[in-house]
Amino acid sequence: MNEILIIAHPELLEERQRWLDMLAGERRLAEKTLEAYERDTRQFLTFLTGHLAEPARLKDIHTLRMADLRAFLAARRRDGAESRTLGRNLAGVRSFLNYLERKGLANAAAATAIRSPKQPKGLPKPLAPPEAITVTTFEAQMREEPWVAARDAAVLGLLYGCGLRISEALALTPSHFPEGTTSLRITGKGGKTRIVPLISSVVTGVRDYLRLCPFDVGAHEPMFRGVKGGVLQPGIIQRAMQVLRGALGLPDTATPHALRHSFATHLLNGGGDLRTIQELLGHASLSTTQVYTGIDSARLLDVYDRAHPRA
Repeated sequence: MNEILIIAHPELLEERQRWLDMLAGERRLAEKTLEAYERDTRQFLTFLTGHLAEPARLKDIHTLRMADLRAFLAARRRDGAESRTLGRNLAGVRSFLNYLERKGLANAAAATAIRSPKQPKGLPKPLAPPEAITVTTFEAQMREEPWVAARDAAVLGLLYGCGLRISEALALTPSHFPEGTTSLRITGKGGKTRIVPLISSVVTGVRDYLRLCPFDVGAHEPMFRGVKGGVLQPGIIQRAMQVLRGALGLPDTATPHALRHSFATHLLNGGGDLRTIQELLGHASLSTTQVYTGIDSARLLDVYDRAHPRA
């Protein structure tokens, strides 16, 4: 890797190059990762030289304080770096300092102790309503085995039609679907129980699967089965969704869990209130549902303007 000019003591730069060579040779890190580590440590040593008002030396690394690292992150923040970038910067610096510490040339305690910047919560990427509907109905055209097609379609239908987690859908038994049922009692995370309405298309999908399933499944046994009769594993549904993504030209973000996101977001966009959606999803906190559905302050103000008598 070509060395880019950094104002630091030659001895320190030599150790840095040995570290980069070790990562490329012994560790065989990917080229993009090596480039990131080179950039992270270059920025850090350049900052440290300015921070100390003289070329940074190994002894300066040995006596590095948390305050120095915080000053580096603050300087990067002022330059416009976001939290994800700062977290990556810190990871690169930590790796270099740990290398020096193993050689007895530095103390990495400060880098280990400092907390990475808090990362923003990533917003889910729901499917558009037509895409979600297509995913839950197209599966029947993708399989030669009718019962497998019906199984996958039923599971995906439960994720989008009821907002279930994939683990919750795969734990369902025939006893959850007595004749005339209109709701499901779901036990989710933390043992929390919630009632979820059943729409007719979901019930039809489940009954089609149970009618075609070649295995004798007890009333209180998990009803979704693999091709050898064992309890269906989440990875099978994830792979089925991967095939659908290719067939329908959907992005990589179209996962089974994205159907649960879509359930919540489409309800909200259709006028559902956030508290009810929270109950349907089984979230303990309303703030989790707010992030989950991508609702922002503008949407809340719009609801306020339309609903509050004094707005």
